[in-house]
Amino acid sequence: MIAALPRTFRALRYRNFRLFFIGQGLSVMGTWLQQVAMGWLTYRLSGSVWLLGVVAFCGNVGILAFGSFAGVVADHVHRRRALFVTQSLMLLQAVVLAGLTWSGHIAVWHLVILALCLGLVHAFDAPLRQSLWVYLVEDRVDLPNVVALNSFLVNAARMIGPALAGLLLAVVSEAVCFVLNALSFVAVIVAIGRMRWAREPGPAAWEGGFWSKWVEGYRFVAGFAPARALLLVVAVVSWTITPYSSLMPVYAKDIYGGGPEILGFLLAAAGTGALASTVYLAGRATIRGLGRVIAVGAMASGLALAAFAYLSFLPLALALMFVVGGGVVLAAASVNTILQTIVPDRLRGRVAGFFILAFLGMAPLGNLAAGALGNTVGVPATFVVNGGIATVAALWFWRALPTLRELMRPTYLRLGIIAEDA
Repeated sequence: MIAALPRTFRALRYRNFRLFFIGQGLSVMGTWLQQVAMGWLTYRLSGSVWLLGVVAFCGNVGILAFGSFAGVVADHVHRRRALFVTQSLMLLQAVVLAGLTWSGHIAVWHLVILALCLGLVHAFDAPLRQSLWVYLVEDRVDLPNVVALNSFLVNAARMIGPALAGLLLAVVSEAVCFVLNALSFVAVIVAIGRMRWAREPGPAAWEGGFWSKWVEGYRFVAGFAPARALLLVVAVVSWTITPYSSLMPVYAKDIYGGGPEILGFLLAAAGTGALASTVYLAGRATIRGLGRVIAVGAMASGLALAAFAYLSFLPLALALMFVVGGGVVLAAASVNTILQTIVPDRLRGRVAGFFILAFLGMAPLGNLAAGALGNTVGVPATFVVNGGIATVAALWFWRALPTLRELMRPTYLRLGIIAEDA
């Protein structure tokens, strides 16, 4: 294991990526603090499963509406300056949320509006960050490791953030979580400001209209069957599996009879599974074989969510949450790694936008649907249905793998990922 560490964390030898890794890690931890606190606050104020789904929907609906178009913007603006703007706006949102909560004037409609604002800014921030990854390393052979380590830091924060949020919510108010999130954006702004490049990664030349640029990106992902299949499977997993986090307060409070600390443990278990998956992906030497990893991850998350649904034994529930979180990240991070490796630089922001639309943009629809279905038939039945759909999608992808490999072969040969006689 020790011998594998240098390969697992090899991208950290680059100064710019180290700065990004530290700043982004703190920011994502703050985001999880805020997300858990917003969910708990929504349920505390309303007691409504439906409103839990609505707030979660609003937090990501901006990506659904603008994600693919934000990718066009990411390819044609000065990325670092644009990131200063988006990070500052998200800091402002957290400050307003903290102020309203601290003063006691917070209401559910405030949470809805502020979640909408955050989701809109995040729709433009996410493709900006992803399109910057290739410039954080000097050797592009390390780009898959950058993608894996980014998933690692997101899920390390996902493991620590909910557990810390549960502890904070048990002893202080939700406002403290919102203040800490606001401070975390300062870390990102400082990290971006300290990055240095021999040649600043500026915007691509703008030739043609906005619509033609969007169509160019769409044709790449829609006209290439492997890219199409990758985005489809990750969209199904996002729709069906990721709503578990927004509905978890129901399990913490009503099924396990606990408070925010139980909520934190459940979400941290999923985060631990996700973290384990990213360590595995970061240690891989090649992207070859990731198709099987995607199918296994999607299937494992679906089966584990369905098995979790009617459990009342907390230790086993935590183990299944580990599998749910790990499976989602295995599938999504593997899809992102393949796409980031094969996409031309001129389309990097646009393809990132379509991936974010598939993964994060489908989540609000899934949250809304799961909240409505959970309100009608119950959250456990909703988890069984969603887990079953994800499992069927995984089986479909597994059966399509031989065809997809043949279609991907010329691209892998061109990039030197496989040899002619492989």
